[in-house]
Amino acid sequence: MIKAKFCGVFIAALVLMALGANAQQFGGNPPSLKWNQLNDSAARVIYPLGMDSIARRLAGIIDHVKHSTQPTIGFKQRKVNIVLQNQLITTNGYVGLAPFRSEFYLVPAQNSFSLGSLPVGDQLAIHEFRHVQQFNNSNVGLTAFLKAVFGEGGQALGYGIAVPNWFAEGDAVYNETYLTNQGRGRLPYFFNGYRSLWAAGKDYSWMKLRNGSYLDFVPDWYPLGYMMIAYGRNTYGDDVWRKIHGDAAAYRTLVYPFQSALKRYTGKNYADYRTAALNYFKQQLVGPELKKGASRYKSNQHFIGNQEFPAYVDDSTIIYRKSSYKQRATFVERRGDQERKIRLSDFTVDGYFTYNNGKIVYASRRPDPRWTYREYNELKIVDVATGYQQNVTHKTKYFAPAFNADNSRIVAVDVQPSGKYALHILNAANGVLIKEVPNPNGLFYTYPKFYSESSIIAAIRKTSGNMSIALVDVESGKLTELTPEGIAPKAFPVLQRDTVYFTGTSGINDKLFAISIPDRKVYELQGDSLSNYIGNYQPAVSTNKVGWVSFSAFGYQLHQADKKDLYLKPFTEISQLPDFNIASLKNEPASNLITSAAPADTPAKKYPKFTHPFNFHSLVPNIDDPDYSISLMGENILNTLQTELSFGYNRNEGYKQLSFNTTYGAFFPYLFGRVDYTLDRRDYGFDANRNVVEVNWNETRLQTGIQVPLLFAGGRNYTRLTFTSSVNLSMNDVKQQAFRSSLPNYTYLNNSFTFNNQIAKPYQLINPRLAQSVTLSYRNTINSLSAHQWLASGTFYFPGILPTHSIVINAAHQRRDRAYSFFSNQLPFSRGYTADNLYRLYKAGISYHFPVAYPDAGFGNLLYVMRLRGSVFYDYTRGTDFYRNGTTFKADFKSAGAELYFDTQWFNQSSITFGLRYTRLMDEDLFGGNGRNRLGLILPLSIF
Repeated sequence: MIKAKFCGVFIAALVLMALGANAQQFGGNPPSLKWNQLNDSAARVIYPLGMDSIARRLAGIIDHVKHSTQPTIGFKQRKVNIVLQNQLITTNGYVGLAPFRSEFYLVPAQNSFSLGSLPVGDQLAIHEFRHVQQFNNSNVGLTAFLKAVFGEGGQALGYGIAVPNWFAEGDAVYNETYLTNQGRGRLPYFFNGYRSLWAAGKDYSWMKLRNGSYLDFVPDWYPLGYMMIAYGRNTYGDDVWRKIHGDAAAYRTLVYPFQSALKRYTGKNYADYRTAALNYFKQQLVGPELKKGASRYKSNQHFIGNQEFPAYVDDSTIIYRKSSYKQRATFVERRGDQERKIRLSDFTVDGYFTYNNGKIVYASRRPDPRWTYREYNELKIVDVATGYQQNVTHKTKYFAPAFNADNSRIVAVDVQPSGKYALHILNAANGVLIKEVPNPNGLFYTYPKFYSESSIIAAIRKTSGNMSIALVDVESGKLTELTPEGIAPKAFPVLQRDTVYFTGTSGINDKLFAISIPDRKVYELQGDSLSNYIGNYQPAVSTNKVGWVSFSAFGYQLHQADKKDLYLKPFTEISQLPDFNIASLKNEPASNLITSAAPADTPAKKYPKFTHPFNFHSLVPNIDDPDYSISLMGENILNTLQTELSFGYNRNEGYKQLSFNTTYGAFFPYLFGRVDYTLDRRDYGFDANRNVVEVNWNETRLQTGIQVPLLFAGGRNYTRLTFTSSVNLSMNDVKQQAFRSSLPNYTYLNNSFTFNNQIAKPYQLINPRLAQSVTLSYRNTINSLSAHQWLASGTFYFPGILPTHSIVINAAHQRRDRAYSFFSNQLPFSRGYTADNLYRLYKAGISYHFPVAYPDAGFGNLLYVMRLRGSVFYDYTRGTDFYRNGTTFKADFKSAGAELYFDTQWFNQSSITFGLRYTRLMDEDLFGGNGRNRLGLILPLSIF
C-alpha cells in the first residue's frame, strides 16, 4: 500500500510540475480591466486597453519571423494565446502547456547588462515565440500519444522528461541573438557565471551544473543552454537541433531519448559533446588574468555572498548592500575592516540604492493585497546613523531613485502600465511630485542622477536599443548625449564634480569608463587592479578612491583602488557586440530580421472575458490507493475560471464518484462550487434482530462558497490572510428503509480563517527564522442535527542554534458536539498514531530541524540529491470522549522520533522533497496497529 501510494503521489507530483511550470497567477487582474485582441494566424495577442501600439508591434514581430525560423525547429504551427500583463514591475515571460498560453510582463529592467537594451516587448516576442515553436513541434511520437490520451498535461509531461530545460531556454536565447543585433548571446554579462567557475577552477559535475547547490554558486541553465545550442549550430548546421529535438520528443529511443538523438546527429556521445561545447567558450572567455583574480580565494571556498552598489561616505568609509545564502539582504557600513549593520533591506526588485549626506534611498517592492498581477515600487529613505526608515511614496511605480545635492529632492524613473516612461522629480520629505520631465522621444531612462537642479545624468535607451550616457534638461527634456550612441549596454552612472563614471560593454568584458562632461571626452579606466576581474560594475567614487564590484564564483565582491593607481585611456565607441566566433549568427536569411518588422495591421477587437470559459486541456490521473481517479482539467485564457470534472473509484468499498468543481477568481472574493455524486456506498449495520447486514446508499453533496485570499508583502514580511466560507448540503439515498434515519440529510456551514506570516528566507535555510501559521475553522449544521466542530491550530518557527537550524512549535485544539461526529478529524495528531475523532483533542509538539549533508551528487541524470536534512520531534495529544454508559474516556498519545528528508531533483529539473520518519510511541495506539516502533514514508510536501 505504501508503495502504491508513493508511486501515485510521485506521478501526480511530476504531472503537477509539468502543469504548473510557469508564473501565471489565478484571478490576478481586477474586473475593471478591459481587454482587446489582435487575432493573427500564429498568435492571438490579448492586451489591456491603451496598449494598442505595443500589441501591434509584438504581433507584427511574431508574424514577421515565424516562417523564417521554422527550418531550425520544425514546421508545425498552432496558434497561441499571448496575454500582455502591464501591472507588474518585473520583466518576464513564459509559454506553458495546460493550457497552451503565454504571458509577457512588459516592464523593462534598469540593468541593461542582464537582458540587453532592446525594447522589452521585442525581446519577449522573439524569445517566447520560440518556445511556442518548440511546443508545437514536440507534438510527435510518444509525446503526441500522451497528448492524445491525457491532453496538454500529457504533452507537458512527455516533453519535460524527454527534452532538457537547457535546450528550451538556450534555443530561445539563440533565437533572440540571431534575429537581433544584440540578444543575450552577445552580452558578456550573460556568461559571467560560467567565466567565474572556470577562472576559479571549479570543475563541477554535469549534474551539479544542471541542478545547482545549496553550498556553491551554480549558474542557471540559460547560459549553459545557449553555449550548447550555439556550438551545435556552428559545428553541425542550422537544422541539427530540429532533428535532435524532433527525435527526442518522439522518443525515437525510449531510454535517454535526447542523448541518443544528439549522438545520432553529431556523432558524439552526450558527455563528449558537453565537454567540447563548454571548452569552445571557455577558451574564448577565460584568460590568465581572470585566473589570477580568482587565485585570491581558497580552492575549496564555497559561496561567500554578495556585496553590491557601493557608495562612499569618505575615503575610509563605504556603504553597500550585503547578502548571502544564510543571511537576508542588509545595508552595511564599513570603516576600515569593521562592518556595522545599518538596517535590513525591504523587499526589492533589484537591490539598487543610492546614498548621499547620511541618507539611503531605494525602491521597495509591494504587491497589491488582492490582485497578484498588480505591484508597486515605493520609495524608502533610511537614516544611516540610526537605521530609521521613512516611507516616501505609496502605490507608485518608481525605479532607481537618487538624491539631489542637499537631499531635498529625489529623481526616479516612473514606469506606467501604459508603457509611458518619465523622469519624476519628487519632494524628498513627502514624495509629492514636483516635476515630470518631458520625454518626447519615448526614451527609457536608467539610473538617473542630479547633475544640477536643472539637469539630470542618465543612461538612456532608444527604441532601436541603442544606448548612451546623456544629460537631460529638466524643463524641456532635451537630450545632450555625452557618449556616441551604440548597441553596447551602459549602466550605473555616478557623478563626481564634472566627471561621470559608468560601466559599459567593450569587447568580451564590461569595463569602467569616465566622461569629462565639459569636453565630452570618454576614457576607459585601466590599471592592474581592474584587469583581473570578471566585469567591473557599479562604480563608486570618493576624493581619492574608486570602488566597484566584480563577479566571482563566490558572489559579487567589492574592490577598491586609489585613483593614483588608475589611468585614463581615450576610448571610441565600438559599434558591434562580440559574437564569440559563432559564425551561424550571421547566416542569412533571418540574421537580424527584426529590423524589417512592421506593426500588425490586424483589426483590434474586444476580447470577451468569458471566451472559452471551460477550456478543458488535460486529463490527469491520480493513484492514492485505495482511491483512484481521473480528472478533466480546465482553465480559461485570462486565468479567472478553473474547472475540474472527475471520476473516482474506491477499491475498498467499490463505490464510484462523479465530481465537478469550479472556482471563479475575477471578483474580489473567489466564488467556488462543487457537486459530488457517489454511487454504491456501503457499510454494515444491525437489523432489528441484531444481525449484521450490508447497508447501501448513494450520496449527493453540494457545496458553494466564497474565498478571499490576501497578501500583504510590505517591508520585510510576507503576510497571507485567507477567509473561506461555504454552505454544504449532503443528501443520502439509502436503499434499506430501516437505516434511512441513521444516514439523514444535513446541511452545514464551513467557515475558516488562515494567517501565515514569515520573514524572507535566505536560500540555504530550511525554514524561515521567524514565521507563524494559524488556522481557525468552525463547521456546524443548520438543521435539527445540531452538530458542530471547532478547530484552532498554529505552527510557529524560531531560530535554532546555527543560522540554518530552526525550532518549530505547533499546538492545536479541536472540539465537537457530543452527539454526532459528522465532521472528519482535522487535528494534526501525534505522529505515529492512528487518529480518531474524539470529543475533545489537545495537541502540542516541538521539532528541531537541521541540515545533515549537502551531497550535490546523483546518478544517471535521473536523481540528484542536493541536501539531506533531519529533525527530531516530540508530540503530545490529549483526547477525551464519552462512552454510551455516560462514563468519560481519557487518553494520552505521546510520541518522539526523528525524520530524514531528501531534497532532490528528478530528471535534472523537477524538485521533489520526501522523507523517512521513525516514531517511538510512548502510549498504546488505541485505534490502530500493534507495536511501539513505527517507520513511515513522508510524501512530497511544502511549507506555506
